[in-house]
Amino acid sequence: MEYVLENEFLYVTVLSKGAQIKSVVRKSDGVEHMWNGNPEVWGYHSPVMFPYTGKVTDGRLEIRGQVVENVPQHGFHRTMDHAFVSQTEDAVTLAISDNESTHKIFPYHFRFLTTVRLEGETVSHILTVENTDHEPFTFGIGYHPAYMIPFDSDHTPEDYEFRFSHMESPICLDAPTGLLNGKYYSLGTNIRSIPVTEGMFDINSHCMVNLRSRTLGVYEKGSNRAVVCDIEQFPYCLIWSKPGMPPFLCIEPWHSVPSNETGSYAWEEKAAAACIAPGETWSTAMRTSFVR
Repeated sequence: MEYVLENEFLYVTVLSKGAQIKSVVRKSDGVEHMWNGNPEVWGYHSPVMFPYTGKVTDGRLEIRGQVVENVPQHGFHRTMDHAFVSQTEDAVTLAISDNESTHKIFPYHFRFLTTVRLEGETVSHILTVENTDHEPFTFGIGYHPAYMIPFDSDHTPEDYEFRFSHMESPICLDAPTGLLNGKYYSLGTNIRSIPVTEGMFDINSHCMVNLRSRTLGVYEKGSNRAVVCDIEQFPYCLIWSKPGMPPFLCIEPWHSVPSNETGSYAWEEKAAAACIAPGETWSTAMRTSFVR
């Protein structure tokens, strides 16, 4: 199922599967900003990761007295069909709840609401987790949107750069296998931008920690066109694409990180975004502006 939102600046399409933002078209020039989900390259548009981000050690979890093997990367949220809750012209809310399938990985009762709302040139992607269980639980969560480059046929991927709102010396957690190894590396010293180059993601994503910037965006050099993400409230922000010359660019604000290569299998020892008690809710939002 697809839900269409519109205001004076944007046309936006939201999928029920994964509650993903499938399409964002800027009316002024007709540019499609979201990755097309080509399964031969990467079959998603803007998935959400829940109840954990990244991989878990040896694909194994020990949680609430059960052992789970062959745990999939990034959790189950991105593959679930989300139920309709409400819609207006410029906003839609979808929801999932726990079921027999989710209990095989995450044996807690929960409700998860996703709201996509247009606010001028900005799309707000709001996530709310509700604990409907009788015990507290922890969880991880993160965003994984992919933005198409180039914006048009007159440009190439090398005409783009990641640009911070403040000067940064980005320190990254090393995870070449998708699991943390306890090492760190730098993407530069006193920089405001990271140019897009061939091979920049040949090893894996770059997980930056404790950035000072309020925003991180994909900017087209020599023009005013950009996709700008508000990352201020997130302790981790990843950039990622496929190896070789990137066909899209991901800006991924996360509230948690993958497991360590030699870490514990125990759920309660995994890095978490929050712990919420029965009846409590927790919410986060990613705001992305499509600038001209």
